Amino acid sequence: MAKGHTARGQRLVGLALYGYLALTLFFPVAIVALWAFYDPAVGWFPPDIIPRSFSISAWQEVLADRHILPAAGISLMVSIIVTAATGALAFPTAWALAQFPFRLKRMVEVFVLAPIIVPGIVVAVSLGELFFRFGLAGTIAGVIIVQIVGTLPFMIRILTATLEGIPNELIYAARTLGASPFVAVTRIALPLAWPGFAAGGLLTFIASFEEFEKSFMVGAPKVRTLATQLWSYLGGEALVLPTAAVVTFILLVPMLLIFVLAERLSKDDVMAAGLGKL
Repeated sequence: MAKGHTARGQRLVGLALYGYLALTLFFPVAIVALWAFYDPAVGWFPPDIIPRSFSISAWQEVLADRHILPAAGISLMVSIIVTAATGALAFPTAWALAQFPFRLKRMVEVFVLAPIIVPGIVVAVSLGELFFRFGLAGTIAGVIIVQIVGTLPFMIRILTATLEGIPNELIYAARTLGASPFVAVTRIALPLAWPGFAAGGLLTFIASFEEFEKSFMVGAPKVRTLATQLWSYLGGEALVLPTAAVVTFILLVPMLLIFVLAERLSKDDVMAAGLGKL
């Protein structure tokens, strides 16, 4: 009887999770797809659940925009650089937080997480003024740096938890055999921290690729990412939903690919542990 109740409870939990996933992911994606492919010449009005006619006119309009492909290229380049730089900058701090007990450690952890605790628009406005004074406003370098401010806390948090799981005995053994502290960290701890780098890298790439507020405040109007380009279809006096849906679809493609990759990698217990550290 107890096993039957347990199995029933697991099925209910599974159905609830699938329902939540459908409501928060598949349903919005389906709506975006309908808006991206509906025929504006026919229209889409109630009580129709789906458009009566489909067209690729919105795609033709977006792809004809000379700003789209450069914006996509900039977004991809910035995301790759931000992901690599975030990992490199996060490791020393994460190692210190994971291995060295010190006073005010909790305060340092809160300070590290501050950029994601404070609303993004507040960070964007304050850093936008600072970057303008240093001549970084309107530059790709400025966009990369300001995005790292937002992605660094995630990477530090994940790497810290991952490094805490590495047995200290391995480091001590390497030191006993004559390895310097630098060699012990780079040859032992760094390779063992790859699950944290993989998990944090996936989240960092996604956060960078879809980031708008800080990229807009620092990069506009000279640097246009795909996310800021999407805003141009949502602004003005009219809401251009079809073209905005197309750009949203373009933004979603790499996100979905990364989540599929994460799902594949999460079959490895080590990778799953790294993803679970957040």
